Amino acid sequence: MGAEDDDEPPSKRVKVSSGQLVDISDGTFVRDPASCSLGDSMARPLTLQGDDEVVGTKGVVKKVEFVRIITEALDSLGYKKTRALLEEESGIPLHTSVINLFMQQILDGKWDESLNTLRKIGLVDEKIVKLASFVILEQKFFELLHKEKVMDALKTLRGEISPLCINNDRVHQLSFFIISPSQQVLPGISDQGIVRVKSRRKLLEELQRLLPPTVMVPEKRLVHLVEQALDLQLDACRFHNSVVGEMSLLTDHHCGIDHIPSLTVQILREHKKEVWFLEFSHNGKYLASSSADFSVIVWEVKLDGSVCMKHKFLGHKTSVSYISWSPDDHQLLTCGEEDTVIRWDVESGKCIHIYEKKNVGFISCGWAPDGKRIFCGVTDKSITMWDLEGKELECWKGHRTIRMSDLGITSDGKHVVSVCKENMIVLFGRESKVERVIQEDQAITSFVLSMDSKYVLVSLSNQEIHLWNIEGTVKLVAKYKGHKRSRFVVRSCFGGLHQAFIASGSEDSQVYIWHRGSGELVGTLAGHSGTVNCVSWNPRNPHMLASASDDSTIRIWGYNRVNTKQHDTDNGVNCCNGRS
Repeated sequence: MGAEDDDEPPSKRVKVSSGQLVDISDGTFVRDPASCSLGDSMARPLTLQGDDEVVGTKGVVKKVEFVRIITEALDSLGYKKTRALLEEESGIPLHTSVINLFMQQILDGKWDESLNTLRKIGLVDEKIVKLASFVILEQKFFELLHKEKVMDALKTLRGEISPLCINNDRVHQLSFFIISPSQQVLPGISDQGIVRVKSRRKLLEELQRLLPPTVMVPEKRLVHLVEQALDLQLDACRFHNSVVGEMSLLTDHHCGIDHIPSLTVQILREHKKEVWFLEFSHNGKYLASSSADFSVIVWEVKLDGSVCMKHKFLGHKTSVSYISWSPDDHQLLTCGEEDTVIRWDVESGKCIHIYEKKNVGFISCGWAPDGKRIFCGVTDKSITMWDLEGKELECWKGHRTIRMSDLGITSDGKHVVSVCKENMIVLFGRESKVERVIQEDQAITSFVLSMDSKYVLVSLSNQEIHLWNIEGTVKLVAKYKGHKRSRFVVRSCFGGLHQAFIASGSEDSQVYIWHRGSGELVGTLAGHSGTVNCVSWNPRNPHMLASASDDSTIRIWGYNRVNTKQHDTDNGVNCCNGRS
């Protein structure tokens, strides 16, 4: 590294194969242009002795590339001197001298020289050369306008930019800046009506994205690779259910089953008959459940994680089979079995409106994303849309739904999803009138949309659950098996962090949980004494899962015990009987 009495800083004396590194004002190291030979200037992407040398046990990581991305990482973190020392010791420069010359010319605003150097880099793809030239000349154009050199800017536009014969729309936009005196050109960030010149450093970053990575190492490439590695570890972790911030680079990531809600922390016993349906509100603060006892209960999730009854709604004349939360969670729709749909105020517990239609009953309900309209599945196999005051706005007839059916509305409000035949789901475009279908070989018992409305989870009569991607072309992407179903409607749900898990009820009194990506069964939760009809995962708390059963109870599952005052106990489990 040099004699001990050499006082010259390393940044002033670092040498590599074909040029002298010079420390410029902002701490960036480039080679002295005077030291560039013609051969170096005509160089192709960086080639060094030992290019074939690899590191690591797999034999796939090239040493030169590895050192270069480490060097770029040091540079992006601001460790300029350390970067220079690494280049000196390894003999592997981050960039060739011609690239360093090109970068410095860009920073200095030497546009003509930079275009000449660009041609000397040795890029094989002429399209890339033209695109890079366009970006450089556009910067030149704006800087001339900023200096009020309008005629020079016009000359650049006509004589240099237009002859490139690319991006004609952008060329027309640039012409507008010449002829429109109302437009201002200022340095900084773009605002409406003002065109602002980007900094030369930003220009360099844009060029870096255009040029091949072998020529200019992509910005923060090492960070990107590390993030990819972490993502792969997350995908491989079957129990991952925690925020990414908890991950460490110092050890391989691995979660245990304790990250999945697998312990009964509370039993809710207020319903008197089978509990058929339950669903958490979007904000995770409430849980609504419905039962064969004709009642609907809204439960409040306290800050300490305990769940207690807020309201009991008594208004239906039949078993209540369906529930839907309004987009803002202030209201709740409930649907009796082939009965009316009732809209409730969650805070006051009062009935706001009853929706009914002569000679028919309702079997399902849902909200438009704006919260101003509702949709109902009808026993005559139609789907109706109502305003909140009960005026029927539209009705779609002709096998739109079957008597035992779920109903879904996509998050953009453009598609209504329903079971139109025993083994078929239709995705109906409300505006486009285009229909797409999910065709199954077995009878469909229930379905649910993912939070982003990109997937549909379909429960089938043959004890399988299928995951369908409905973005663009409808495609089956996964199957989940293991739960038991022979006679009843058993519902499933998405859940966990980023909805990375699938949960389902089962006729063997258990809750089943699969890893969504791999399809692997990761847990079975025992505790109920009757068929588990429905499950719901708290969308705001990945460690809280609720299940509803024919044993008339709701179980709240967590990964440790809820620290709360107990109303009743059952083998140490917190039980809630009645209003808190």
